[in-house]
Amino acid sequence: MLFDSPVYIVFLTLVVLLFWRLNFRAQNYFLLAASYFFYGWWDWRFVLLLAFSSTVDFYVAQAIQRAGSVRRRKALLILSVALNFTILGFFKYFNFFADSFLRLAPALGLSNIPPVFLRIILPPAISFYTFQEVAYIVDVYHGKLRPAKSLVEYGLFVSLFPHLIAGPIQRPSHLLPQVQRPRAWNADKAFDGLLLILEGLFRKVVIADNCALVANAAFAGNFGAPNTMVVLLGTVAFAFQIYGDFSGYSSIARGSAQLLGFHFAVNFRQPYLAQSLQDFWRRWHISLSSWLRDYLYIPLGGNRRGKFRTYVNLLLTMLLGGLWHGANWTFVIWGGLHGLGLAVERLLFGKRDMVDSSSAVGRCIRRAAVFTFVCVSWIFFRSPTLGGGFADLRALLTWSWQPVYGVAALFLATFVALMLVVDICIERAKTEYMFECRTFHYRVAIGVGLCIFTTLLGANKASAFIYFRF
Repeated sequence: MLFDSPVYIVFLTLVVLLFWRLNFRAQNYFLLAASYFFYGWWDWRFVLLLAFSSTVDFYVAQAIQRAGSVRRRKALLILSVALNFTILGFFKYFNFFADSFLRLAPALGLSNIPPVFLRIILPPAISFYTFQEVAYIVDVYHGKLRPAKSLVEYGLFVSLFPHLIAGPIQRPSHLLPQVQRPRAWNADKAFDGLLLILEGLFRKVVIADNCALVANAAFAGNFGAPNTMVVLLGTVAFAFQIYGDFSGYSSIARGSAQLLGFHFAVNFRQPYLAQSLQDFWRRWHISLSSWLRDYLYIPLGGNRRGKFRTYVNLLLTMLLGGLWHGANWTFVIWGGLHGLGLAVERLLFGKRDMVDSSSAVGRCIRRAAVFTFVCVSWIFFRSPTLGGGFADLRALLTWSWQPVYGVAALFLATFVALMLVVDICIERAKTEYMFECRTFHYRVAIGVGLCIFTTLLGANKASAFIYFRF
């Protein structure tokens, strides 16, 4: 059930209408059932894994709260974290090791192994809800959060359908209390939610899907052999495809939740306007970057154990962040590049924040430098193989020109400009919602405009959200 599909619009409308006719307790039961239905739309077997994982962590958290000794509390914490990451690792990396085994099998005297027996389906959202459950257990262990008393409430915290498939990753301290207390209808917040959904559809259907046409054509060889222009077109197109795709999903998720009386934190804050890599990671996929900071980087020691250890911790955090996306060396290189970039930035500039310099020229230069670095790393993120990523880098040194490049560049520039206009408006307003400080009628006009743009400029070819694969 894709967010940009008619069936989701019907599903969301029915859920919202029925939800506000129920009392508080019935709302939670109804939303849990609706969320499991939403998740089971792909495959009902995935629901069993989600229910099992949620049930185990619910009772482990209760046991941690009751445990009388630090040793027992730590043992329960390790048990939960190990179980969660074992399940995640099995489903996420099994096919990678199976492929390696198939390549090695002939050398071991094994042959004619049907590949179908060495394949499993990756359950959607497993990376996202696993991180959410681990955060919950860790927070309960450290006494930052009291464990949920109701399995239904905890199950809803994990599976609430707007964030379930591709985030944003919800912090227990932010979402769980909202699940545990009654919600009240707020027309203003609901209107903000509708605008978020329209903004998200615009980002996905207009920006991301049209940029995908150029990115896919470039990397599939439709523009000819890789060269400077082909790689530049493909990389910039992919940069705005993945940004429009994922920020669009996050906006639709936030808007859907808001129609039900929940608030999700902002997941993207105009990342391509960042003036440093540190600034970029404060703006890009904020729920993941803050999770990595709080539950990995800081426990590793953060910047408290000297400069060298800080650089090592930055590199390890980003390498593991890359591996979170999948068992492929391309993701390792992508994470490693960002880790090295953050370490070099810290080495050269220390903790000094380079954001909001008084020089407009300086801001533009820094933004261009950060965007260039991010695009280079996207080459490896996009490439299915490590060799393909390095081949694209080498192709940047091969100049060639064809008229189709100019047409593709003009087409791409149109949608990049649309995205930048939206981002610059939001950046200058410094608000959580688009044109939040404008009048109601002005915002209605914006909503109508988004509908028109989405209808007229939406790409003809529908495509699934990129982060569904993670």
